[in-house]
Amino acid sequence: MKSRDEARLGALRLIKTALKKQEVDSMKPLNDASEMQVMNTLLKQRRESADVFRKAGRNELADKEEAEIIIIEAYLPPAPTAEELEAAVNSAIAETGATSQKQMGAVMKAAQTKLAGKRVDGKALSDLVKQKLG
Repeated sequence: MKSRDEARLGALRLIKTALKKQEVDSMKPLNDASEMQVMNTLLKQRRESADVFRKAGRNELADKEEAEIIIIEAYLPPAPTAEELEAAVNSAIAETGATSQKQMGAVMKAAQTKLAGKRVDGKALSDLVKQKLG
């Protein structure tokens, strides 16, 4: 607040409000997993908004959303590298014995368990599992 960084202040207020709302809605204190879920939801919303704004030619609004993404990501654990993601998927496929896309749910669950504590993009993980099983 003292540094007058309006973008950072707005993003932090957004995070605080979303976490508080989730806590009130669930009527119990948040744990790390539920906090991560809220933060990932915020990231996903910002990315979708930025895409929509870019397509509509509203670059100033898209830039604002992308600035918020950077601030939100600073408060999250690092995303897994491509190698870590692939290793987790390969391990999950071997562990579950999956051979077709019908077993994708089990592979996704096992891979997410292996990547616990990291910020995993569900779409990227899903695409990689489809590619490996397809």
